[in-house]
Amino acid sequence: MTLGDKSLHFQGKGTDLSALQQRIEEYLKSDGFTVQSSAPSSQGTVLQAKKGGFLRGVVDADRALSIMLSGEPDDFTVRVGIGKWLEHLGVAAIETLLISDLFLVIDVAETAWNFEVEDKLLKQIESFVG
Repeated sequence: MTLGDKSLHFQGKGTDLSALQQRIEEYLKSDGFTVQSSAPSSQGTVLQAKKGGFLRGVVDADRALSIMLSGEPDDFTVRVGIGKWLEHLGVAAIETLLISDLFLVIDVAETAWNFEVEDKLLKQIESFVG
């Protein structure tokens, strides 16, 4: 695990992962983020979120919050971190994405931002899953 890259693992929840993805997207959009997601596949789905001016001065403009959902309804993982904003994510399948681009090693300034955003988001995801 790199600095600022966190995972939540859920078991025995029977969660509809596409509904969970939708709820995360809606939550981020309501918080002012631009959100994009990869094509769903057997490997899972990736969401990316960025906010105009939100990361300015802290994080490079091409960085985004990356969220990866993978697994089955009764055993899945949600991984959250900072990655490169991928221009064509909407047409990409997770298998074709470089995980190294989605989850970058980040510096201290990004870490402070990350803790604030990720902790809020992770708590929200946990409440969505129940």
